[in-house]
Amino acid sequence: MRISARVDYAVRALVELAAAEKGPVKGDVIAARQGVPVNFLENILGDLRRAGVVASQRGAVGGYWLAVPAESVSVADVIRTVEGPLADVRGEAIEELDYPGAAASLRDVWVATRASLRCVLEQVTIADVAGGQLPEVVGRLNETAGAWVRRPIS
Repeated sequence: MRISARVDYAVRALVELAAAEKGPVKGDVIAARQGVPVNFLENILGDLRRAGVVASQRGAVGGYWLAVPAESVSVADVIRTVEGPLADVRGEAIEELDYPGAAASLRDVWVATRASLRCVLEQVTIADVAGGQLPEVVGRLNETAGAWVRRPIS
């Protein structure tokens, strides 16, 4: 799975908002804290606002804040909001694929991959990340042999 800059920045922005004191946080402040391009981040925050995840106010005392509790927003929700489904193949829903011949069982591999992603991404919330208290499944998987080793392309 490739995690795009758009997803990474969206999650990081929401974590900043979850960790912020009461009141709005300006987009340029979030961008500076996270070291991300402010214009790109403002576009992402606009998508999150349109989805109802964040609210905003213009002006000198304006900025962004979470429109919903951080505990109710999973990382999977953020991915779906800014990019679409967690897993699809060539833009098609996995369950609608039909592979012929020797590749017939490939759909089952893609479904299992999606289920594996959901196992983590639907359990981890923005509040979990902001609070540094990740679900047990994350710790278990991080301790798996080879989890921290990047496999080279053969």
